[in-house]
Amino acid sequence: MATTSTDLRMAHASRGRAMQFRFDDGVVTAYEGETVAAALLAGGVRRLGANPEDGSPRGLFCAMGVCQECIVLVDGVLVEACRTIVREGLVVRSAA
Repeated sequence: MATTSTDLRMAHASRGRAMQFRFDDGVVTAYEGETVAAALLAGGVRRLGANPEDGSPRGLFCAMGVCQECIVLVDGVLVEACRTIVREGLVVRSAA
């Protein structure tokens, strides 16, 4: 089934309550139980940071906490976005 929406979540999937968190200069809608990485990906965010050596983009790669490509700052602490569960009011920043 084709969709024109930019929201990549499955249309008929059961999900928890909606909430919002900040990512860089914007607001992202997420659902209870989602990881930060899943919510960002569903919201169309692909670039989570930059490689400190050459500035190349970093983003979700393995989605299970092994590769460290999805590292972001959550409330000032470096964490893996794929292993961090969203909570209301979270402040997430790209890792440089």
